Amino acid sequence: MPDKDNDRKLYYSIGEVAQMFGVTEPTLRFWETKFPQLSPRKAGRNIRQYRREDLEVVRLIHHLVKEQGLTIAGAVQRLSRNREETLQTFEVVQRLKHVRQELADMCRALDGFSYEEVERLKENIGQKKGHDTAAR
Repeated sequence: MPDKDNDRKLYYSIGEVAQMFGVTEPTLRFWETKFPQLSPRKAGRNIRQYRREDLEVVRLIHHLVKEQGLTIAGAVQRLSRNREETLQTFEVVQRLKHVRQELADMCRALDGFSYEEVERLKENIGQKKGHDTAAR
């Protein structure tokens, strides 16, 4: 997954892409033969240059094959039949993962509070509400 420092890059090497997704370079070359949607630009000496659009296709293939456990044939069929639906489902799953991570982070932050601190915060909030109401 591209990081913010590389957001300005136009092209990524096959090695960079393999590292981003935790796959091997031969895996990416194999996916190119099976998925017509994945076709990185080839520069001199047949050096692959992946664009952001290619990264999105790799991300989707990776999700289908590595995370959902589809076979290559199943992933090819899913992408060729209803790519838009597959993409929408993928995006929803990604958003839900993000929300789950935020909730887990909040739980960890709340675990740092003791019961007494929580009760004091409640009292302070109650006092502040009473003060705000009296000020009006």
